[in-house]
Amino acid sequence: QVQLVESGGGLVQPGGSLRLSCKASGFAFSTYAMRWYRQTPGKEREWVASIDSDGSTDYADSVKGRLSIVRDNAKNTMFLQMNSLKPEDTGVYYCHARVGWARPLFYWGQGTQVTVSS
Repeated sequence: QVQLVESGGGLVQPGGSLRLSCKASGFAFSTYAMRWYRQTPGKEREWVASIDSDGSTDYADSVKGRLSIVRDNAKNTMFLQMNSLKPEDTGVYYCHARVGWARPLFYWGQGTQVTVSS
């Protein structure tokens, strides 16, 4: 059974930092790319960052230079280091995995709330 469990969200002032975690289980974590998405009320869920199985990364333009995605395959865990946070970074952050090759299945975590406000 695939499970993705996010943690690390909270309230932070503009310019502050947070580190989100996504603990994965039930599949060969090191084999697959992983992604972070976020969603704010009234908006569609948007892609934030990706990390491939080889560690290569990609970011949405809005977060480049401020957010960093990393993975620890020994711990089946993905992280999102968030620096220089802005109010527009506020939202629920979700961990996402696409598991399988010929007929992939898509999994989401429950989300963790990030609020950037003074």
